[in-house]
Amino acid sequence: MSSLMKKTNLNSKLNSSNKKTEVENPFYDPSLQKRHAHARRFKYFTMGSIIFAISFLVFFLGDMIVKGMPAFQQSYMLIDVTYNEKTIDSTRKAIDKKYRRIVSRAWLRDIPAMVEQDPSLMNTTQTSWVLVNHQVDQYMKGHYYKIKDKYLQTIKEKQAAGELELHFNTIFFTQGDSKIPENSGIKSAIIGSILTLIVTMVVAFPLGVMTAVYLEEFAHDNYWTQFIEVNINNLAAIPSILFGLLGLAVFINLFGVPRSSPLVGGLTLALMTLPIVIVSARAALRSVPDSIRQAGYGLGLTKIQVVQDHVLPLAFPGIMTGSIIGLSQAMGETAPLIIIGMIAFIPDSPDSIFQAATVMPAQIFTWAGMPERAYVERTAAGIMVLLSILISLNALAIYLRKKFEVNW
Repeated sequence: MSSLMKKTNLNSKLNSSNKKTEVENPFYDPSLQKRHAHARRFKYFTMGSIIFAISFLVFFLGDMIVKGMPAFQQSYMLIDVTYNEKTIDSTRKAIDKKYRRIVSRAWLRDIPAMVEQDPSLMNTTQTSWVLVNHQVDQYMKGHYYKIKDKYLQTIKEKQAAGELELHFNTIFFTQGDSKIPENSGIKSAIIGSILTLIVTMVVAFPLGVMTAVYLEEFAHDNYWTQFIEVNINNLAAIPSILFGLLGLAVFINLFGVPRSSPLVGGLTLALMTLPIVIVSARAALRSVPDSIRQAGYGLGLTKIQVVQDHVLPLAFPGIMTGSIIGLSQAMGETAPLIIIGMIAFIPDSPDSIFQAATVMPAQIFTWAGMPERAYVERTAAGIMVLLSILISLNALAIYLRKKFEVNW
């Protein structure tokens, strides 16, 4: 008891001495503990926000992968196919009657083209892996399906015999869009995106770089250049759909550029990408030290020679980085391309920039509105392909910046 009382008295004396010290210390801030508590709460809030964002991203990517991975497989059935004049005229007669509601209409439709491509098939019966319709494909993948019982029995028999299997879906990468779900692919959208982006960079890159060089190296600081700079910054903040309206009014209605073509799509996206290229190019030019310019002038070089031979090559990595980022942003745009008609049904790949085409975001948007379950997985798979390309472009931009940047 005596030792406990001594400890209690000692603690009370220490507390009283601490309070006295706090009062007597002129530098003591009574709100210090409160501010520390606020700092801790802010730290926990930021950590919670980061964890929430990462969790949402993981959930989004996981859900997309789960839904999209089945699209990279397609169901095929091993059956006998007869090729002769009668079956070419009526392709449904090429196979047994019990399989006609199981086999894909798209595959039956292609029988004449198969015979034309390989004449040795004529007047023969071949056992081949045949594409089945999307309802059978959904059954094989364990999803919802609508199949009559008499056909379902045949399907189960073929599956038990190992004559109904899931194979890699080459159609997804070798075919264009189709109203038949199992025959739809993304090839035409990929080619349309490539042609559109080529037009975009051919127009936006040289114009953007030349504009940045003029404003940063040659233009005087006056009301005219300030007006141009304000408008460039404002263009970077305009909603993308307004660029689609501008492309419709100027390129299609005024100049008569073919609607839904990669040419009009590329020109429209070039208008949207131009401010990004200009701003990034100006920032890259500013990063070059003035000592480089002064050294060139000291050697008797003209201003054009200094910019062309010294400043521009040193700023080129930064210019390329900004241009690639602008290109990847343009690749993911849908709204301006919808306005100029690049969301049309395009089953065939375009051969030039003047033919009708679609792009990957527009193709994904179209599939997302289809009622069939097979288009759901194709939508997710298309998003996976598009994200892979965008991530690759951004990784390329980071690589070029790290590889060629100069630390002054």
